[in-house]
Amino acid sequence: MRVEQLGEGEPSIAVVGSIHGDEPCGRDGIEAVLADPPPVSQPVKFIVVNEQALAAGRRYLETDLNRVFPGDADSDVHEMRLAAELTAELQGCTVLSLHSTQSYDGMFALVDEVTDLARSVCPKLSVDAVVRTKGNNEGRLFSVAPSTIEIECGYQGSPEAAENAEQVVREFLAALGITDEPAPVRNRSLPVFQLGGPIPKDAAAEYEVFVRNFEPVAAGDPVAAADGETLYADEAFHPVLLSAEGYEDVFGYMGSHVGTLE
Repeated sequence: MRVEQLGEGEPSIAVVGSIHGDEPCGRDGIEAVLADPPPVSQPVKFIVVNEQALAAGRRYLETDLNRVFPGDADSDVHEMRLAAELTAELQGCTVLSLHSTQSYDGMFALVDEVTDLARSVCPKLSVDAVVRTKGNNEGRLFSVAPSTIEIECGYQGSPEAAENAEQVVREFLAALGITDEPAPVRNRSLPVFQLGGPIPKDAAAEYEVFVRNFEPVAAGDPVAAADGETLYADEAFHPVLLSAEGYEDVFGYMGSHVGTLE
């Protein structure tokens, strides 16, 4: 785990990238900001997390890091030790965590709860939606660092995701008022969705999805297929993180539209 810092003193702001080794946009966005750093009025730490998985080009070496927080410093498992190290590093911090996905080419935010932090910061970021994950956070970073905003920056491994990661880091720092750059003002309503249960995916050779993330699905609509076997919606919902190949055992998650941020 690599930790670097802008500004003097003990940081209470942290930017985290590449918790997953197959999501290099976090590392790339951080390195781009550090190569051309903005002046900061408060210290900020930048953390590139799973360097060994990045080097291997794999999501993780032994277990999914974002499912095992708070971890165990004495574990024999690499990601368990890393989770404990990152948990200690982030205590008392407001956190931006950078991710990427196989399900969505734009950016959207995930938060534990729609707090004052989320209300003040998320509308100033270049995101299309906010997803509230409360109730679905066992083992995730939110469980040890609740003042975290996660950003899905685009498709895994794409240059656009790396560019988006750099952009959203700069927007996040501006939104917190710790850089001289003015935070962008966006005259729009930002939809908020509650993350619900998973959409199961049977083992198959080929997968398809028929619906788009965040767009409403009616009960009875075809959602996805595994080897030509179609899965239909039992109830109305909004898909979140839905893709053919993003997860081993689920297509994605059911969501519900619960409000807007202005």
